[in-house]
Amino acid sequence: MFIANRSTHPTCGSEPAREGVLSANINVECQSAFASRLAPTGLTGVMRFLFLAAALLLSACASRAPLPEKNPDLPLPLQLHIQLLQPDDRQDWVLVIQREESAIRWSMMDLLGIPKARQKLIDKTWESDGFLPPNPQARELFAALLFALTPDDELADNYPGAWQHGTQRSLPERWDIRYTQPQNFELKLPNGPAYQVTPLSGETP
Repeated sequence: MFIANRSTHPTCGSEPAREGVLSANINVECQSAFASRLAPTGLTGVMRFLFLAAALLLSACASRAPLPEKNPDLPLPLQLHIQLLQPDDRQDWVLVIQREESAIRWSMMDLLGIPKARQKLIDKTWESDGFLPPNPQARELFAALLFALTPDDELADNYPGAWQHGTQRSLPERWDIRYTQPQNFELKLPNGPAYQVTPLSGETP
């Protein structure tokens, strides 16, 4: 009778070898084989995750609006009328800026008095004030207004990359300001809207 030879080195997942030593060797080989198959995939997945996390962090840092090295000496409290300059979408807001201990509090509302955004600037960090949801657009606007309202003699120390000439001030690739008066100016955001800012004397425009 012809008896077929069985391989003395079963592959992973096949019938266990009967001899203890051979069984141990097979287990080691199987573990090594599985590890060699899983390691590249696992490593690739981890690398992809780290790359994505780093990209998101860099994107967040790049999009975060610049803030001054220290809070400028503003004549607070201030009330400003903010007008969105878009032909088909006119919007008006009232902005109140006031000091609150070591923080600067920003409260923006529409002309009916309905709150639109509230933020506190504390130690170069924005914090939500109240129960309104986060508003990145408002933070960008507030940061741009802080830049525009910074006194001339404090500009260089607070915004090293800024320049000013006559009635124009700019933080390159971020904001452009054209002044009529210190608190009356047009603010342009890169690839975004423009705003007209005028002072208020306690009355809604």
